[in-house]
Amino acid sequence: MHRRTVTPDPNSPPGDPVAATAQPAPRPTGVFSQPASRGWFLAFALAVAAALLAVWIAEHNAHRDLQTNVAREKASVDATLAQAKARETEHANELREAQAKLALLETRVAESQTQQASLEALYRELAPSRDEVALNEVEQVLLLASQQLAIAGNVQAALAALQLAEAKLSRVDRPQLVPLRGALARDIDRLKAVPYVDVAGMSLKLDQALAVIDTLPLARDERLPEASAGPPPAPDEPGWRRALREAWAEVKSLVRIEVADRAAAPLVPPPQQYFLRENLRLRLLTARVALLSHDHAGFRTDVTAASAWAKQYFDTRTKPVQALIATLTQLAATPMPAELPDVSRSLTAVRTLKATRERGSGR
Repeated sequence: MHRRTVTPDPNSPPGDPVAATAQPAPRPTGVFSQPASRGWFLAFALAVAAALLAVWIAEHNAHRDLQTNVAREKASVDATLAQAKARETEHANELREAQAKLALLETRVAESQTQQASLEALYRELAPSRDEVALNEVEQVLLLASQQLAIAGNVQAALAALQLAEAKLSRVDRPQLVPLRGALARDIDRLKAVPYVDVAGMSLKLDQALAVIDTLPLARDERLPEASAGPPPAPDEPGWRRALREAWAEVKSLVRIEVADRAAAPLVPPPQQYFLRENLRLRLLTARVALLSHDHAGFRTDVTAASAWAKQYFDTRTKPVQALIATLTQLAATPMPAELPDVSRSLTAVRTLKATRERGSGR
């Protein structure tokens, strides 16, 4: 058997199987050496070609998959980028709209601030100061107090109004208000010196007196107490003595002796009794009108006259008449102010102060 010797090519890189196989070997000598060498070489070449083809196919498939993945990722990135660009465009539009609205709002705010400043300046020019407001309020309160005194004669309401005005001025506490506060203090002292008159209570007492006029007994209706009967006759009293006693009782009944401590009561005929009671009622109604209108002299005159009529024409020994006379006497003795004071000094002081301030401010 002959050995095949492979001689490497000096120009081929080391380890190259193709170069190693391509180098012609010295032809062996013998009958069976050439066909066997060719078979082995062809098989080896086919194996190398198959391996290279498999490697190329695998590389080709991998490259194709990579291209597919890259194309897919690129499409996804492009879609995301397109969406981002669309959102960016939308946001840019919204930003421009917001900037336009903000600019409009800033313009309106600036206009509003300008108008507010103008209104504040106008208000400062036209609006009264705190002192002027206090003086106006005090003047209104004093006018109300003057009306209460002049129309209703309500001293308590007028006093409360003046005290309210004094409280308002004390909160302002300005030196120029001292004369006005002094005038208010003097008027308050004058009102406090006026005696309190309970007009409502006195009017109620007059109403009670009016209600009992029709039930008052007249003086002509007085009756002497009946004579007490004597002791009962004895059962065995003789007839002549009984007749004599009865005759004597008849004689005594014809004569009655009365000791009176007052003048004889006037005799009022029955047709005149109605007018007597109506005149008394008219007197009391006139007294109530005088009380409500603060005519103190007229009130005292009417009450005194009604009390005199009650003592003259009605039975003073009965309790209703005594109660009526006591009520009228108490009403007539109630202290009444001779004249109600006014608040003209305070009104003059506040109006003078207002006129001085107006001249000083140039209005």
